[in-house]
Amino acid sequence: MDQGISIVGSGHTRFGRLEDNLETLIVEATREAVEEAGIAPEDIDAVFLGHFNSGMVSDGFAASLIHQAYPELRFKPASRAENACASGSAAIHAGMNTILAGKAKTVLVVGAEKMTHRATADVTRALAGAGYQNDDHEKQLSFPQVFGVAAQQYSERHGSPLDAMAHIAAKNHENAMRNPLAHMQKAFSFEACSQVSDKNPEIAPPLRLTDCSLVTDGAAALVLTTEDNAASFAKSARFRSAVHVSDRLPMAGRDFAAFEGPERAFDMALAQAGVALDDIDFAEVHDCFTIAELLTYEAMGLAPRGQGARAIEDGSVYRDGRLPVNLSGGLKAKGHPVGATGVSMHAISYRQLTGQAGELQLPNAELGLIFNMGGAAVANYVSVLEARHA
Repeated sequence: MDQGISIVGSGHTRFGRLEDNLETLIVEATREAVEEAGIAPEDIDAVFLGHFNSGMVSDGFAASLIHQAYPELRFKPASRAENACASGSAAIHAGMNTILAGKAKTVLVVGAEKMTHRATADVTRALAGAGYQNDDHEKQLSFPQVFGVAAQQYSERHGSPLDAMAHIAAKNHENAMRNPLAHMQKAFSFEACSQVSDKNPEIAPPLRLTDCSLVTDGAAALVLTTEDNAASFAKSARFRSAVHVSDRLPMAGRDFAAFEGPERAFDMALAQAGVALDDIDFAEVHDCFTIAELLTYEAMGLAPRGQGARAIEDGSVYRDGRLPVNLSGGLKAKGHPVGATGVSMHAISYRQLTGQAGELQLPNAELGLIFNMGGAAVANYVSVLEARHA
């Protein structure tokens, strides 16, 4: 990156089934980020909103709802970014690019989604709009079915991933017990996650209910500024790298389960940051379905292709392992308010790196890795964040 950019403040609503509407969530996250940063609202040069929507709410022009947080934000440029489940990271990149272009010194990025007021079938249909619509087969697939295909392909090539997936679900629910912002603070045993039952039915074979992330409401926010300006803030964490790789939308004609886009994004981000995976202290990754987290272990190089289960078996990805993954509980238990997810990952990582993570806090965390994905490994964003010491 030609110019350093840092996070200097974060906001994060509780995730869950909330009574708040979209505007209330946006305003709450905005105010917390501004207050945490200790910045005057008038010193924010532009605002960006990550918001998928796809018909889940009637707000089709939501970017300027950020202005509702402070009178001083009126007349600030406001834009919405949309890239399916990576809409939050798309908004972060839009804000960063504005700074890098010299059009702003400080920007506010918010990610938000309101989902739980809609029936599950309606939400499933809205999310399916992120799939390829010009193929009669693909357009019929829900996203559980899409990632069910990935699990089936994995099983055919490498053997059943189901036990590893159940361990991932149990791990992330256990991690969420430490996260007061998580949608579901409830522990699930490996046995409960691995067995098909009335409480854990198959949703899209072989995916079980416990393999699927949660439909959630919530918002998160970040204050971004130049690295030079960040020195005047009480706390900051800088981007060592920020990479965006997009693949073709149709699943036909590419090897979905190979996770080629995510793998390329990880390789580029680590190279851009000048670090190796062994240097990373924790990772927040896009576990929209547990098979996605398993494939991510392999894409980031934590385990060889087809052997992602090793990262579970040797304890690498647990809280006390060499690379804890999804300490927040991940999308699986923290929740997945689509437009908010990428911003949430960065906000929680920023708090980890600045010693503000509460019960999630690791000792001496210096480098965090973030992976936010849109669609079936189509939009792939990877960041490396670094703690700044005064």
